[in-house]
Amino acid sequence: MVRLTINLSEARQRALKKAAAERGKTMGQLVEESLEFYGIKTREEAAALIQQARQSAGLDETAALELGVEAARAVRQESTGG
Repeated sequence: MVRLTINLSEARQRALKKAAAERGKTMGQLVEESLEFYGIKTREEAAALIQQARQSAGLDETAALELGVEAARAVRQESTGG
């Protein structure tokens, strides 16, 4: 486990501490749960999700890559107005 230092307002720290106590968890556990809720994944977890989605879609690696590249290009064109 890695230690992380973050800066919170005193009010936010009190609220986090209270929420953790009410749930019988540590503040760190609540932060971990929040990251999971917002979809923050490790590289390995993200790769596993991509693999699972690719298999569910019936795409091989080449087809999945081509689809991803096309989608990225479409997003770029939209964002540049082109």
